[in-house]
Amino acid sequence: MAGSDDKSRSKGKAVPASRAGRFAKVARLAGGVAGGMLAEGARQIRAGNRPSKRDLLLTPGNARRVTRQLSEMRGAAMKLGQILSMDSGELLPKELTDILASLRSDGTSMPDSQLEEAMTEAYGPDWETEFRVFDRYPIAAASIGQVHRAVGHDGTELALKIQYPGVGKSINSDVDNIATVLRISGLLPEEADLQPFLDDAKRQLRDEANYLKEAEFLRRFNEVLGDDERFILPELVPQLTRKTVLAMTYVAGGPIDAIARRPQEERDRVVSALVELLLTELFELRMVQTDPNFANYQYRWSTGEIVLLDFGATRDFKVRFVNNYRKLAAAAVEGDRDAMAVAAEKVGYSMGDEDSRYRELVLELLLLALEPLREDRPYDFGGSTMPERLGELGKKATDYADFWHAPPTDVVYFHRKLGGIFMLAARMDARVNVHALMQRWL
Repeated sequence: MAGSDDKSRSKGKAVPASRAGRFAKVARLAGGVAGGMLAEGARQIRAGNRPSKRDLLLTPGNARRVTRQLSEMRGAAMKLGQILSMDSGELLPKELTDILASLRSDGTSMPDSQLEEAMTEAYGPDWETEFRVFDRYPIAAASIGQVHRAVGHDGTELALKIQYPGVGKSINSDVDNIATVLRISGLLPEEADLQPFLDDAKRQLRDEANYLKEAEFLRRFNEVLGDDERFILPELVPQLTRKTVLAMTYVAGGPIDAIARRPQEERDRVVSALVELLLTELFELRMVQTDPNFANYQYRWSTGEIVLLDFGATRDFKVRFVNNYRKLAAAAVEGDRDAMAVAAEKVGYSMGDEDSRYRELVLELLLLALEPLREDRPYDFGGSTMPERLGELGKKATDYADFWHAPPTDVVYFHRKLGGIFMLAARMDARVNVHALMQRWL
């Protein structure tokens, strides 16, 4: 029977399910940010200062307002914030990505009344009879859904990913509303045409909200990695999977960043495996799990296995993009700027005129982003200053507003994952010869 004692029941905050309710959240967010700007402006003027609009926007109070409201909305609003926060300096000011970065942590769980609604929609009013045991207290809560443990009637331990009510229907309006708030705030470049990126984000989020698609990605990853002893994945339980509930076998593990306490050799081995997996996903499978949240990786201390979780953000990449990105990487390894410019343009970057300072700046950004694979030696992720140097170069791009445009959406999603792996490797203080791992693909 389902576990339903008072201590186990979810005490979360309700997710606004209606379009009007979600718009009201965005309106309150905009009003709160504006009020915060007025209050900060008055304070600065009293102190004899003449603050810029950006200084007024990027206050600790406004940072808390943005992250709190998006966290409470969950769904596409929170997910868009996560996507934008991982753009590695290519799309947004660093100050805003720092604000949005806190959205990568777990969200707030929904209350028991909404959990009941979600399960009834998926399985019917007698949904509890589908399970021998169902734990109403979530073990994880994120942007689109939360995860509960259960036991099937055959004794199989299960993990159920349950979607928040209303999330799938609110994607288009959420993305448009949040983009409007960011645009009005002055934090998005006025001359940038972000519509292609926003349209693609909507498509990606609609896919993520369809758990039948994630089920297919999980099945495909199991086919590819099932015999790789370095990794362990949950297995799909198709008879209990619905569009808004993904049923999998439960796979236990500990936080991946706990390996920071392991010897250097083990840290290097784990990060090498994750880098090689990323390269395999792009160049062989053309199917990349683009969400770099650390919670999507776990570690088994007893066996050294890496647990892979959450395939909702998986993205299929076109052959043309993969081949051109391979050419870009090969040219970067050779230090051939002309070949890099040709490949980058085919990938989708705006490169400007030949011999222009703007083109040189883009090439410098790309060479820096691909720095770990350029030399045949272990790259010291922990000691790298690459993120700071990328930030400094990114600031220079604002001098070329006439040329600037949003990077290709495939690049944004792939670099999102690339940046996440870099951050994890840096936290592990790992040293990995990325150049050697890349050779088979070049």
